[in-house]
Amino acid sequence: MEIGLALPTTVPDVSGRGLLEWARRAEGLGFSTLGVLDRVVYGNYEPLLSLAAAAAVTERIRLATTVLLAACRDTTLLAKQLATLDHLCGGRLVVGLAAGDREDDFTATGTSFAGRGKRLDDAVAELRAAWSGAGPGLRPYGRPPLLIGGHSAAAMRRSARSGDGWISGGSSVTRYADLVARVRAEWRRQGRDRSPRLVSLCYVSLGPDGPRRAESYLRGYYAFAGEKAAHVVAGVATEPGRLRDLARGYAEAGCDELILLPCAADPEQADLIAAAVLS
Repeated sequence: MEIGLALPTTVPDVSGRGLLEWARRAEGLGFSTLGVLDRVVYGNYEPLLSLAAAAAVTERIRLATTVLLAACRDTTLLAKQLATLDHLCGGRLVVGLAAGDREDDFTATGTSFAGRGKRLDDAVAELRAAWSGAGPGLRPYGRPPLLIGGHSAAAMRRSARSGDGWISGGSSVTRYADLVARVRAEWRRQGRDRSPRLVSLCYVSLGPDGPRRAESYLRGYYAFAGEKAAHVVAGVATEPGRLRDLARGYAEAGCDELILLPCAADPEQADLIAAAVLS
């Protein structure tokens, strides 16, 4: 199983210079991918611009949207942005998309929260068409793999019909194994003759101040979710041994790549994570 690392674009007090150092350090340490989260109504860095900056200071590491809220974006513009990003990084882009579950992000962009699944289906079809050369727009440098995110039955069908793989938000290892079984079954029902690429996200916050940082950040980030915030905080890996156990569990459950979401902006966090799971 590969181990990737997310840029701390949603972590409070992160700086632009800090993000660039994080990207350089993650590549030097041997992580497989740099991921980014997407929000509109939150004080985070915009994900595509963040990956473009990371592309300029890295050469090997994959750059992934994990995941992008395509249903509240203009698809024609998004196709051009993603194709441009793929050129900037020399074909290292991985595109993860999901319907989204925060209504305020849709309200802020003037799009309806209802019907977002259908709009995502339309967006995927439009992206595929644009990238195939059927339209006049820019084609990507390569063929960006497309991961579809979400735990619902609809999301799993979408991944089987349109995707190259499936990406899960943070969940317990036990639940992930069950989700993987459901995804694989859906791919078989849809007549897919190969296995999906399976990716998951997992929060991590190491060091002596790790638990406090995780709670401070995630209680705010998930404030909209009520009791779910406490559940997310409880699942954070705050000890190296716990992180190794989680990684081993995800691998045994069939995960092809685990992307770790940091709860602190300090680039030294990347070193602590690498020492725990890459050495």
